Amino acid sequence: MKRIPVLVAVVVCAAGTVTCGKDAPTNVSPSATKTTNASAGNPDGSMLKVTAPVPQSPAGGQRLEQGAAIPLVASNAVRHFADFAVTYRFRVFNAAGVMVAEAANVPEGANTTTYNLAAQLDGDQMYGWQVRAEAQGEGGPWSALATFLAPLNTGYIRGNELYDPLVNGSTIGEKHGPLTFIPGVGVRLETQLSYISYQLPQTLTEGEFSILVTGMPANTEGDKTKLFAMGQNYDDIVTNDRRMTVEKRGDPAGVIAWRFITHDDQVDTEGAERQFYDFQASQTYFWQATWRNNRFNLLIKEGGVDGRTIYNLGKNFKGRAYDPTPHVIYIGSPVGRSGESGASVDRAIIRQVWVSGRPRPGFANK
Repeated sequence: MKRIPVLVAVVVCAAGTVTCGKDAPTNVSPSATKTTNASAGNPDGSMLKVTAPVPQSPAGGQRLEQGAAIPLVASNAVRHFADFAVTYRFRVFNAAGVMVAEAANVPEGANTTTYNLAAQLDGDQMYGWQVRAEAQGEGGPWSALATFLAPLNTGYIRGNELYDPLVNGSTIGEKHGPLTFIPGVGVRLETQLSYISYQLPQTLTEGEFSILVTGMPANTEGDKTKLFAMGQNYDDIVTNDRRMTVEKRGDPAGVIAWRFITHDDQVDTEGAERQFYDFQASQTYFWQATWRNNRFNLLIKEGGVDGRTIYNLGKNFKGRAYDPTPHVIYIGSPVGRSGESGASVDRAIIRQVWVSGRPRPGFANK
């Protein structure tokens, strides 16, 4: 095996001053306390005898364009003495200094090394990244921190996670009926026949489905109109045996109702549980349906994600999980056997659709 050069500290024991018999540390991570003895290694406390790589791009707060991945490119570290194989470790931090991505064992390129960052980032936010060379458990010095501005997020469907901002004049879903995209505001469902559908590649057995809604008064058309829904395949939403429907009814006006059907059970609102609220078109409402730990719950806040709670009702369900295959998501609702009066809430403006097992991220709350 080729020996990897490292910087070695020589410790001299003196009576009453140093206790011998303990091994000196051979590697200090960037997050650990740095050594004050310059002879023990590199200035940052690292031990591998290489220079720090130099970030090339992105850097200097560069604003990035939307893409599947962000290539982080750095010049290779230079060996101080013998040539030996190294890999690279990349770290990415948000504006608060919290590490949001890390990749080790990135192979060295000919003159530069590239790591394709695929982690989901908050759109239009500043991030920093750094890189170092490593070999056989030893690390070299970290590079300086380079910065970039993450691209605006235009939405995605990945596995059992969906994000569609709907504020950029488009959707990643399939459009049905008349829709109006209002830049910076969302998509308006012009009629009860208007809706958007998405199909998840993987079933989301536990998670949340949440949206922001504006332009929606209490009094709209229809008696069982749905604001959002999901089900199994594209079967009739009214008879779908894996359906979740969330209603904001127009007759009687402003009534909230919901139904959730799992593999073994069904929970819904009945009688007095179908509550009234005087929705205002000028307000923003946050609607969040969650199904976790054998419980379904609907939460509504007036004034956005951090607004005042106006509705919070759930029920436990028995047996196996929610398991539609394939799992289909709806903004609004297709027409079922009950007809147009049980389809979408007309004129509602919807934005920032989030469906995931993960908590709703900050970038989806605008």
